[in-house]
Amino acid sequence: MSIYDKYEAVIGLEVHAQLLTHTKAYSSDIAEYGGAPNTHVSAVTLGHPGTLPVLNAKSTELAIAMGLAMHCTINRDNLFARKNYFYADLPKGYQITQDTTPICTNGYLNIGDYGKEKKIRIHRIHMEEDAGKSIHDLDPFYTLVDLNRAGTPLIEIVTEPDLSSGDEAYAYLTEVRKLVRYLNICDGNMEEGSLRCDANVSVRLKGANELGTKVEVKNMNSIRNVKRAIDHEITRQIDILEAGGQLFQETRSFDATNGTTFSMRSKEAAHDYRYFPEPDLPPLIVSDSMLDEVAANMPALPRDLIGKYITELGLTQYDAELLTAEKNSVTYFEELRSHTQNYKAAANWMLGPVKEWLNAEAKELEDFPVPPVHLAEIIRMIDEGKINFSIAAQQLLPACMRAPETAPATLAAELELLQENDDTFIAGIVEEALAAFPDKVTAYRNGKTGLLGMFMGEVMKRSGGKVDPKTATRLLKEKLDNI
Repeated sequence: MSIYDKYEAVIGLEVHAQLLTHTKAYSSDIAEYGGAPNTHVSAVTLGHPGTLPVLNAKSTELAIAMGLAMHCTINRDNLFARKNYFYADLPKGYQITQDTTPICTNGYLNIGDYGKEKKIRIHRIHMEEDAGKSIHDLDPFYTLVDLNRAGTPLIEIVTEPDLSSGDEAYAYLTEVRKLVRYLNICDGNMEEGSLRCDANVSVRLKGANELGTKVEVKNMNSIRNVKRAIDHEITRQIDILEAGGQLFQETRSFDATNGTTFSMRSKEAAHDYRYFPEPDLPPLIVSDSMLDEVAANMPALPRDLIGKYITELGLTQYDAELLTAEKNSVTYFEELRSHTQNYKAAANWMLGPVKEWLNAEAKELEDFPVPPVHLAEIIRMIDEGKINFSIAAQQLLPACMRAPETAPATLAAELELLQENDDTFIAGIVEEALAAFPDKVTAYRNGKTGLLGMFMGEVMKRSGGKVDPKTATRLLKEKLDNI
Protein backbone atom coordinates (compact mmCIF):
# COMPACT_ATOMS: atom_id res chain seq x y z
CA MET A 1 0.00 0.00 0.00
CA SER A 2 1.26 3.48 -0.91
CA ILE A 3 1.97 5.90 1.91
CA TYR A 4 -0.66 8.20 0.40
CA ASP A 5 -3.35 5.55 0.82
CA LYS A 6 -3.00 5.84 4.60
CA TYR A 7 -4.36 9.38 4.58
CA GLU A 8 -7.54 11.17 3.66
CA ALA A 9 -7.94 14.81 2.70
CA VAL A 10 -10.48 17.16 4.28
CA ILE A 11 -11.30 20.13 2.05
CA GLY A 12 -13.59 23.13 2.32
CA LEU A 13 -14.03 25.75 -0.39
CA GLU A 14 -14.79 29.45 -0.25
CA VAL A 15 -16.13 30.82 -3.53
CA HIS A 16 -16.56 34.51 -4.27
CA ALA A 17 -18.94 35.34 -7.13
CA GLN A 18 -19.23 38.87 -8.50
CA LEU A 19 -22.90 39.65 -9.00
CA LEU A 20 -24.19 40.79 -12.38
CA THR A 21 -25.67 44.09 -11.30
CA HIS A 22 -25.46 47.31 -13.28
CA THR A 23 -24.19 49.30 -10.31
CA LYS A 24 -22.08 48.56 -7.26
CA ALA A 25 -23.21 47.09 -3.96
CA TYR A 26 -23.70 50.33 -2.03
CA SER A 27 -23.33 53.11 -4.63
CA SER A 28 -24.51 54.08 -8.11
CA ASP A 29 -21.06 53.60 -9.65
CA ILE A 30 -20.95 51.36 -12.72
CA ALA A 31 -20.03 47.76 -11.90
CA GLU A 32 -18.50 46.22 -14.98
CA TYR A 33 -15.24 44.54 -15.97
CA GLY A 34 -12.64 46.67 -17.74
CA GLY A 35 -12.56 50.41 -18.30
CA ALA A 36 -9.67 52.78 -17.78
CA PRO A 37 -8.20 52.43 -14.26
CA ASN A 38 -10.01 54.35 -11.52
CA THR A 39 -12.86 55.59 -13.73
CA HIS A 40 -15.71 53.57 -12.15
CA VAL A 41 -15.40 55.35 -8.82
CA SER A 42 -17.06 58.14 -6.90
CA ALA A 43 -16.89 59.73 -3.46
CA VAL A 44 -19.03 56.89 -2.07
CA THR A 45 -16.75 54.15 -3.41
CA LEU A 46 -13.70 56.03 -2.15
CA GLY A 47 -15.23 56.40 1.32
CA HIS A 48 -15.02 60.19 1.51
CA PRO A 49 -16.32 61.80 4.71
CA GLY A 50 -20.04 62.48 4.71
CA THR A 51 -20.93 59.85 2.10
CA LEU A 52 -23.54 57.19 2.88
CA PRO A 53 -24.02 53.72 1.37
CA VAL A 54 -27.34 52.58 -0.11
CA LEU A 55 -27.98 48.84 -0.57
CA ASN A 56 -28.36 47.60 -4.16
CA ALA A 57 -31.70 45.73 -4.11
CA LYS A 58 -30.73 43.59 -7.11
CA SER A 59 -27.75 42.12 -5.26
CA THR A 60 -30.11 40.95 -2.51
CA GLU A 61 -32.38 39.21 -5.05
CA LEU A 62 -29.41 37.43 -6.64
CA ALA A 63 -28.09 36.27 -3.26
CA ILE A 64 -31.51 34.85 -2.37
CA ALA A 65 -31.73 33.08 -5.75
CA MET A 66 -28.37 31.39 -5.15
CA GLY A 67 -29.48 30.37 -1.68
CA LEU A 68 -32.68 28.81 -3.03
CA ALA A 69 -30.73 26.98 -5.73
CA MET A 70 -28.48 25.55 -3.02
CA HIS A 71 -31.40 24.49 -0.80
CA CYS A 72 -30.49 27.02 1.91
CA THR A 73 -32.53 28.56 4.67
CA ILE A 74 -33.03 32.25 3.86
CA ASN A 75 -32.40 34.55 6.81
CA ARG A 76 -35.29 37.01 7.08
CA ASP A 77 -33.56 39.52 9.39
CA ASN A 78 -30.18 40.66 8.10
CA LEU A 79 -27.63 43.03 9.56
CA PHE A 80 -24.54 44.39 7.85
CA ALA A 81 -21.12 44.73 9.42
CA ARG A 82 -17.81 46.45 8.85
CA LYS A 83 -14.82 44.18 8.37
CA ASN A 84 -11.82 46.35 9.20
CA TYR A 85 -8.36 45.89 7.77
CA PHE A 86 -5.81 48.06 6.01
CA TYR A 87 -4.68 47.43 2.48
CA ALA A 88 -3.91 49.81 -0.37
CA ASP A 89 -6.76 48.57 -2.59
CA LEU A 90 -9.40 48.96 0.16
CA PRO A 91 -10.20 52.68 -0.02
CA LYS A 92 -12.53 52.91 3.00
CA GLY A 93 -10.27 50.85 5.24
CA TYR A 94 -13.09 48.34 5.72
CA GLN A 95 -15.49 46.17 3.75
CA ILE A 96 -19.24 46.19 4.23
CA THR A 97 -20.16 42.54 4.69
CA GLN A 98 -22.35 40.21 6.74
CA ASP A 99 -20.90 38.67 9.88
CA THR A 100 -23.39 37.17 12.32
CA THR A 101 -26.40 37.12 9.97
CA PRO A 102 -25.50 35.61 6.58
CA ILE A 103 -28.45 35.79 4.23
CA CYS A 104 -28.32 32.03 3.45
CA THR A 105 -27.36 29.09 5.72
CA ASN A 106 -27.47 25.31 5.98
CA GLY A 107 -27.80 24.31 2.33
CA TYR A 108 -26.27 21.69 0.09
CA LEU A 109 -25.17 21.03 -3.48
CA ASN A 110 -24.99 17.57 -5.02
CA ILE A 111 -22.07 16.49 -7.19
CA GLY A 112 -21.45 13.29 -9.12
CA ASP A 113 -23.54 11.17 -11.48
CA TYR A 114 -27.32 11.13 -11.26
CA GLY A 115 -28.39 8.56 -8.65
CA LYS A 116 -24.87 8.41 -7.17
CA GLU A 117 -24.55 11.95 -5.90
CA LYS A 118 -22.46 13.16 -3.01
CA LYS A 119 -23.98 15.95 -0.92
CA ILE A 120 -21.67 18.90 -0.22
CA ARG A 121 -23.09 20.93 2.66
CA ILE A 122 -23.19 24.72 2.36
CA HIS A 123 -22.29 26.43 5.64
CA ARG A 124 -23.29 29.95 4.60
CA ILE A 125 -23.70 32.44 1.78
CA HIS A 126 -23.22 36.07 2.66
CA MET A 127 -23.18 39.37 0.78
CA GLU A 128 -20.24 41.74 0.75
CA GLU A 129 -18.39 44.21 -1.44
CA ASP A 130 -15.17 43.55 -3.35
CA ALA A 131 -11.87 45.35 -2.84
CA GLY A 132 -9.93 47.04 -5.61
CA LYS A 133 -7.04 45.46 -7.47
CA SER A 134 -3.32 45.83 -6.79
CA ILE A 135 -1.16 45.55 -9.91
CA HIS A 136 2.42 44.45 -9.31
CA ASP A 137 3.80 43.83 -12.81
CA LEU A 138 3.38 47.13 -14.69
CA ASP A 139 5.96 49.22 -12.86
CA PRO A 140 9.36 47.99 -11.65
CA PHE A 141 9.36 50.22 -8.57
CA TYR A 142 5.74 50.69 -7.51
CA THR A 143 2.54 48.74 -6.97
CA LEU A 144 -0.33 50.33 -8.89
CA VAL A 145 -3.91 50.35 -7.63
CA ASP A 146 -7.09 50.23 -9.72
CA LEU A 147 -10.23 50.87 -7.68
CA ASN A 148 -12.74 50.14 -10.45
CA ARG A 149 -13.55 46.80 -8.80
CA ALA A 150 -13.91 48.30 -5.32
CA GLY A 151 -17.49 48.11 -4.14
CA THR A 152 -18.58 45.51 -6.69
CA PRO A 153 -21.24 43.27 -5.09
CA LEU A 154 -20.19 39.74 -4.16
CA ILE A 155 -21.59 36.68 -2.56
CA GLU A 156 -19.25 34.37 -0.69
CA ILE A 157 -20.29 30.69 -0.69
CA VAL A 158 -18.65 28.69 2.10
CA THR A 159 -18.87 24.89 2.20
CA GLU A 160 -18.50 22.59 5.15
CA PRO A 161 -15.27 20.50 4.95
CA ASP A 162 -17.05 17.77 2.96
CA LEU A 163 -14.76 17.43 -0.07
CA SER A 164 -11.97 14.88 -0.15
CA SER A 165 -10.07 15.31 -3.43
CA GLY A 166 -9.16 17.67 -6.22
CA ASP A 167 -11.60 15.83 -8.48
CA GLU A 168 -14.49 16.54 -6.09
CA ALA A 169 -13.48 20.21 -5.89
CA TYR A 170 -13.46 20.31 -9.71
CA ALA A 171 -16.95 18.78 -9.82
CA TYR A 172 -18.27 21.15 -7.15
CA LEU A 173 -16.92 24.29 -8.86
CA THR A 174 -18.30 23.11 -12.18
CA GLU A 175 -21.75 22.83 -10.58
CA VAL A 176 -21.41 26.25 -8.93
CA ARG A 177 -20.42 27.85 -12.23
CA LYS A 178 -23.39 26.21 -13.94
CA LEU A 179 -25.74 27.57 -11.27
CA VAL A 180 -24.50 31.15 -11.36
CA ARG A 181 -24.76 31.17 -15.16
CA TYR A 182 -28.23 29.58 -15.21
CA LEU A 183 -29.45 32.12 -12.68
CA ASN A 184 -27.65 34.99 -14.44
CA ILE A 185 -25.99 35.79 -11.12
CA CYS A 186 -22.38 35.85 -12.33
CA ASP A 187 -20.64 35.24 -15.65
CA GLY A 188 -18.46 32.60 -13.97
CA ASN A 189 -15.21 33.71 -15.63
CA MET A 190 -12.44 32.73 -13.23
CA GLU A 191 -9.82 34.08 -15.64
CA GLU A 192 -11.27 37.60 -15.21
CA GLY A 193 -11.68 37.16 -11.47
CA SER A 194 -15.49 37.33 -11.39
CA LEU A 195 -15.52 33.84 -9.84
CA ARG A 196 -12.74 33.17 -7.34
CA CYS A 197 -12.03 30.21 -5.11
CA ASP A 198 -9.91 29.65 -2.00
CA ALA A 199 -9.39 26.11 -0.73
CA ASN A 200 -8.82 25.03 2.88
CA VAL A 201 -6.92 21.74 2.80
CA SER A 202 -5.82 19.37 5.54
CA VAL A 203 -4.94 15.67 5.74
CA ARG A 204 -5.33 13.06 8.46
CA LEU A 205 -4.89 9.32 8.87
CA LYS A 206 -7.92 7.40 7.67
CA GLY A 207 -10.25 6.67 10.56
CA ALA A 208 -9.00 9.59 12.66
CA ASN A 209 -11.61 11.94 14.12
CA GLU A 210 -9.40 14.96 14.72
CA LEU A 211 -8.82 17.31 11.80
CA GLY A 212 -5.31 17.97 10.57
CA THR A 213 -3.63 21.36 10.31
CA LYS A 214 -5.51 23.53 7.82
CA VAL A 215 -3.70 25.31 4.99
CA GLU A 216 -5.47 27.91 2.85
CA VAL A 217 -4.57 28.00 -0.85
CA LYS A 218 -5.28 31.13 -2.93
CA ASN A 219 -4.77 32.56 -6.41
CA MET A 220 -6.23 29.80 -8.57
CA ASN A 221 -7.61 31.28 -11.78
CA SER A 222 -9.35 28.27 -13.31
CA ILE A 223 -11.30 25.22 -12.16
CA ARG A 224 -8.51 23.01 -13.48
CA ASN A 225 -5.94 24.93 -11.43
CA VAL A 226 -8.04 24.51 -8.29
CA LYS A 227 -7.83 20.75 -8.80
CA ARG A 228 -4.08 20.94 -9.52
CA ALA A 229 -3.41 23.07 -6.43
CA ILE A 230 -5.40 20.78 -4.12
CA ASP A 231 -3.79 17.62 -5.50
CA HIS A 232 -0.33 19.13 -5.01
CA GLU A 233 -1.14 20.36 -1.51
CA ILE A 234 -2.43 16.96 -0.40
CA THR A 235 0.78 15.31 -1.60
CA ARG A 236 2.96 18.01 -0.03
CA GLN A 237 1.31 17.70 3.37
CA ILE A 238 1.52 13.89 3.40
CA ASP A 239 5.19 14.01 2.39
CA ILE A 240 5.96 16.35 5.30
CA LEU A 241 4.11 14.17 7.82
CA GLU A 242 5.72 10.97 6.55
CA ALA A 243 9.15 12.58 6.87
CA GLY A 244 8.42 13.40 10.53
CA GLY A 245 7.86 17.08 9.90
CA GLN A 246 5.20 19.42 11.24
CA LEU A 247 2.55 21.36 9.35
CA PHE A 248 1.73 24.97 10.20
CA GLN A 249 -1.47 26.88 9.62
CA GLU A 250 -0.66 29.26 6.79
CA THR A 251 -1.87 30.85 3.58
CA ARG A 252 -0.22 29.59 0.41
CA SER A 253 -0.40 30.70 -3.20
CA PHE A 254 -0.53 28.49 -6.29
CA ASP A 255 2.07 28.75 -9.04
CA ALA A 256 0.34 27.54 -12.21
CA THR A 257 3.61 27.37 -14.19
CA ASN A 258 5.03 24.48 -12.14
CA GLY A 259 1.91 23.25 -10.34
CA THR A 260 3.19 23.92 -6.82
CA THR A 261 2.16 26.06 -3.85
CA PHE A 262 4.35 28.46 -1.88
CA SER A 263 3.92 30.18 1.45
CA MET A 264 2.50 33.74 1.55
CA ARG A 265 2.01 34.28 5.28
CA SER A 266 1.53 32.32 8.47
CA LYS A 267 -1.89 32.10 10.06
CA GLU A 268 -1.00 30.95 13.54
CA ALA A 269 -3.59 33.27 15.07
CA ALA A 270 -6.99 34.31 13.77
CA HIS A 271 -7.02 37.70 12.06
CA ASP A 272 -8.76 40.36 14.16
CA TYR A 273 -11.05 42.18 11.73
CA ARG A 274 -12.80 44.08 14.56
CA TYR A 275 -16.25 43.40 13.13
CA PHE A 276 -18.95 45.77 14.32
CA PRO A 277 -22.44 46.61 13.00
CA GLU A 278 -22.51 48.91 9.95
CA PRO A 279 -24.04 52.12 11.37
CA ASP A 280 -25.05 53.60 8.00
CA LEU A 281 -27.21 50.72 6.71
CA PRO A 282 -30.57 49.73 8.23
CA PRO A 283 -31.40 46.04 8.75
CA LEU A 284 -32.49 44.16 5.64
CA ILE A 285 -35.82 42.39 6.10
CA VAL A 286 -36.58 39.67 3.55
CA SER A 287 -40.36 39.66 3.20
CA ASP A 288 -42.58 36.81 2.07
CA SER A 289 -43.39 38.69 -1.13
CA MET A 290 -39.70 39.21 -1.94
CA LEU A 291 -38.93 35.54 -1.35
CA ASP A 292 -41.92 34.41 -3.41
CA GLU A 293 -41.03 36.71 -6.30
CA VAL A 294 -37.44 35.46 -6.47
CA ALA A 295 -38.60 31.83 -6.30
CA ALA A 296 -41.19 32.40 -9.04
CA ASN A 297 -38.54 33.74 -11.41
CA MET A 298 -36.13 30.84 -10.88
CA PRO A 299 -35.39 28.82 -14.05
CA ALA A 300 -35.16 25.04 -14.16
CA LEU A 301 -31.78 24.11 -12.68
CA PRO A 302 -29.19 21.81 -14.28
CA ARG A 303 -29.35 18.98 -11.71
CA ASP A 304 -33.13 18.80 -11.99
CA LEU A 305 -32.92 18.83 -15.78
CA ILE A 306 -30.34 16.03 -15.85
CA GLY A 307 -32.65 13.83 -13.77
CA LYS A 308 -35.60 14.70 -16.01
CA TYR A 309 -33.70 13.98 -19.23
CA ILE A 310 -32.50 10.60 -17.94
CA THR A 311 -35.70 9.35 -16.32
CA GLU A 312 -38.36 10.91 -18.55
CA LEU A 313 -36.65 11.29 -21.93
CA GLY A 314 -34.46 8.19 -21.79
CA LEU A 315 -31.20 10.01 -22.47
CA THR A 316 -27.85 8.85 -21.13
CA GLN A 317 -26.04 10.57 -18.26
CA TYR A 318 -23.40 11.71 -20.76
CA ASP A 319 -25.92 13.28 -23.16
CA ALA A 320 -27.90 14.89 -20.33
CA GLU A 321 -24.79 16.49 -18.84
CA LEU A 322 -23.65 17.90 -22.19
CA LEU A 323 -27.10 19.28 -23.00
CA THR A 324 -27.32 21.03 -19.62
CA ALA A 325 -23.74 22.34 -19.59
CA GLU A 326 -24.94 25.78 -20.72
CA LYS A 327 -28.29 27.48 -20.26
CA ASN A 328 -28.55 28.41 -23.96
CA SER A 329 -28.23 24.73 -24.85
CA VAL A 330 -31.17 23.88 -22.57
CA THR A 331 -33.25 26.69 -24.05
CA TYR A 332 -32.71 25.40 -27.60
CA PHE A 333 -33.22 21.75 -26.66
CA GLU A 334 -36.41 22.47 -24.72
CA GLU A 335 -37.94 24.17 -27.74
CA LEU A 336 -36.65 21.43 -30.05
CA ARG A 337 -38.23 18.66 -27.99
CA SER A 338 -41.55 20.50 -28.01
CA HIS A 339 -41.66 19.78 -31.76
CA THR A 340 -40.45 16.16 -31.75
CA GLN A 341 -40.76 13.10 -29.53
CA ASN A 342 -37.57 11.54 -30.89
CA TYR A 343 -35.55 12.92 -27.98
CA LYS A 344 -32.48 10.77 -28.65
CA ALA A 345 -32.28 12.04 -32.23
CA ALA A 346 -32.73 15.61 -30.98
CA ALA A 347 -29.85 15.15 -28.56
CA ASN A 348 -27.69 13.52 -31.24
CA TRP A 349 -28.23 16.41 -33.63
CA MET A 350 -27.40 19.02 -31.00
CA LEU A 351 -24.31 17.19 -29.75
CA GLY A 352 -23.25 16.16 -33.27
CA PRO A 353 -23.75 18.35 -36.37
CA VAL A 354 -24.89 21.46 -34.49
CA LYS A 355 -22.00 21.38 -32.02
CA GLU A 356 -19.51 20.64 -34.80
CA TRP A 357 -20.65 23.75 -36.67
CA LEU A 358 -20.46 25.89 -33.53
CA ASN A 359 -16.92 24.68 -32.81
CA ALA A 360 -15.75 25.14 -36.40
CA GLU A 361 -17.19 28.66 -36.61
CA ALA A 362 -16.27 29.62 -33.02
CA LYS A 363 -19.91 30.61 -32.48
CA GLU A 364 -22.39 30.41 -29.63
CA LEU A 365 -25.72 28.60 -29.89
CA GLU A 366 -27.50 31.95 -30.10
CA ASP A 367 -25.74 32.36 -33.47
CA PHE A 368 -26.99 29.06 -34.90
CA PRO A 369 -29.34 30.13 -37.72
CA VAL A 370 -31.61 27.08 -37.92
CA PRO A 371 -34.64 27.43 -35.62
CA PRO A 372 -35.56 24.43 -33.44
CA VAL A 373 -38.81 23.84 -35.34
CA HIS A 374 -36.87 23.34 -38.59
CA LEU A 375 -34.36 20.99 -36.97
CA ALA A 376 -37.32 19.00 -35.66
CA GLU A 377 -38.69 18.82 -39.22
CA ILE A 378 -35.37 17.38 -40.43
CA ILE A 379 -35.58 14.74 -37.69
CA ARG A 380 -39.15 13.90 -38.75
CA MET A 381 -38.10 13.57 -42.41
CA ILE A 382 -35.38 11.09 -41.42
CA ASP A 383 -37.79 9.14 -39.22
CA GLU A 384 -40.25 8.92 -42.13
CA GLY A 385 -37.56 7.69 -44.50
CA LYS A 386 -37.75 10.75 -46.74
CA ILE A 387 -34.05 11.54 -46.35
CA ASN A 388 -31.11 9.79 -44.71
CA PHE A 389 -29.01 11.21 -41.91
CA SER A 390 -25.86 11.59 -43.98
CA ILE A 391 -27.53 13.67 -46.70
CA ALA A 392 -29.44 15.64 -44.05
CA ALA A 393 -26.29 16.52 -42.12
CA GLN A 394 -24.01 17.18 -45.06
CA GLN A 395 -26.37 18.90 -47.52
CA LEU A 396 -29.77 19.78 -46.08
CA LEU A 397 -28.55 21.34 -42.82
CA PRO A 398 -26.10 23.70 -44.61
CA ALA A 399 -28.93 24.65 -46.98
CA CYS A 400 -31.14 25.42 -43.98
CA MET A 401 -28.39 27.63 -42.55
CA ARG A 402 -28.24 29.61 -45.78
CA ALA A 403 -32.04 29.95 -45.91
CA PRO A 404 -33.25 29.64 -42.30
CA GLU A 405 -36.73 30.96 -43.11
CA THR A 406 -37.44 28.23 -45.69
CA ALA A 407 -38.93 24.91 -44.57
CA PRO A 408 -36.46 22.00 -44.76
CA ALA A 409 -38.93 19.91 -46.81
CA THR A 410 -39.07 22.65 -49.43
CA LEU A 411 -35.28 22.90 -49.59
CA ALA A 412 -34.90 19.11 -49.80
CA ALA A 413 -37.30 18.99 -52.75
CA GLU A 414 -35.59 21.91 -54.51
CA LEU A 415 -32.15 20.29 -54.09
CA GLU A 416 -33.48 16.84 -55.09
CA LEU A 417 -32.34 15.32 -51.79
CA LEU A 418 -35.46 13.28 -51.06
CA GLN A 419 -34.95 9.53 -50.87
CA GLU A 420 -36.40 7.06 -53.33
CA ASN A 421 -38.36 4.40 -51.46
CA ASP A 422 -39.83 2.52 -54.43
CA ASP A 423 -38.74 -1.13 -54.28
CA THR A 424 -38.65 -1.48 -58.07
CA PHE A 425 -36.39 1.54 -58.51
CA ILE A 426 -34.02 0.46 -55.75
CA ALA A 427 -33.98 -3.15 -56.96
CA GLY A 428 -32.72 -1.91 -60.33
CA ILE A 429 -29.79 -0.13 -58.73
CA VAL A 430 -29.03 -3.22 -56.61
CA GLU A 431 -28.91 -5.30 -59.83
CA GLU A 432 -26.45 -2.83 -61.38
CA ALA A 433 -24.19 -2.87 -58.32
CA LEU A 434 -24.07 -6.67 -58.12
CA ALA A 435 -23.50 -7.02 -61.85
CA ALA A 436 -20.45 -4.77 -61.62
CA PHE A 437 -18.71 -7.06 -59.08
CA PRO A 438 -19.42 -10.72 -59.94
CA ASP A 439 -16.25 -11.90 -58.13
CA LYS A 440 -17.37 -10.11 -54.93
CA VAL A 441 -20.79 -11.70 -55.23
CA THR A 442 -19.14 -15.13 -55.39
CA ALA A 443 -16.98 -14.27 -52.37
CA TYR A 444 -20.08 -13.22 -50.44
CA ARG A 445 -21.79 -16.48 -51.30
CA ASN A 446 -18.69 -18.32 -50.01
CA GLY A 447 -19.02 -16.77 -46.58
CA LYS A 448 -17.50 -13.27 -46.79
CA THR A 449 -20.69 -11.59 -45.59
CA GLY A 450 -18.75 -8.47 -44.59
CA LEU A 451 -18.86 -7.50 -48.26
CA LEU A 452 -22.44 -6.37 -47.72
CA GLY A 453 -21.09 -2.98 -46.64
CA MET A 454 -19.14 -2.65 -49.88
CA PHE A 455 -22.26 -3.42 -51.91
CA MET A 456 -24.26 -0.88 -49.88
CA GLY A 457 -21.64 1.77 -50.59
CA GLU A 458 -21.90 1.02 -54.30
CA VAL A 459 -25.71 1.25 -54.21
CA MET A 460 -25.57 4.59 -52.40
CA LYS A 461 -22.92 5.85 -54.84
CA ARG A 462 -24.95 4.88 -57.92
CA SER A 463 -28.10 6.42 -56.47
CA GLY A 464 -26.43 9.63 -55.37
CA GLY A 465 -27.35 8.77 -51.78
CA LYS A 466 -31.04 9.10 -52.54
CA VAL A 467 -32.24 5.60 -51.71
CA ASP A 468 -33.57 4.51 -48.34
CA PRO A 469 -30.70 2.57 -46.67
CA LYS A 470 -33.07 0.18 -44.87
CA THR A 471 -34.88 -0.73 -48.07
CA ALA A 472 -31.60 -1.02 -49.98
CA THR A 473 -30.10 -3.29 -47.31
CA ARG A 474 -33.16 -5.53 -47.34
CA LEU A 475 -33.19 -5.87 -51.12
CA LEU A 476 -29.43 -6.46 -51.26
CA LYS A 477 -29.61 -9.29 -48.74
CA GLU A 478 -32.58 -10.85 -50.49
CA LYS A 479 -30.78 -10.75 -53.84
CA LEU A 480 -27.41 -12.01 -52.51
CA ASP A 481 -28.97 -14.83 -50.50
CA ASN A 482 -30.95 -16.07 -53.49
CA ILE A 483 -28.43 -15.82 -56.32
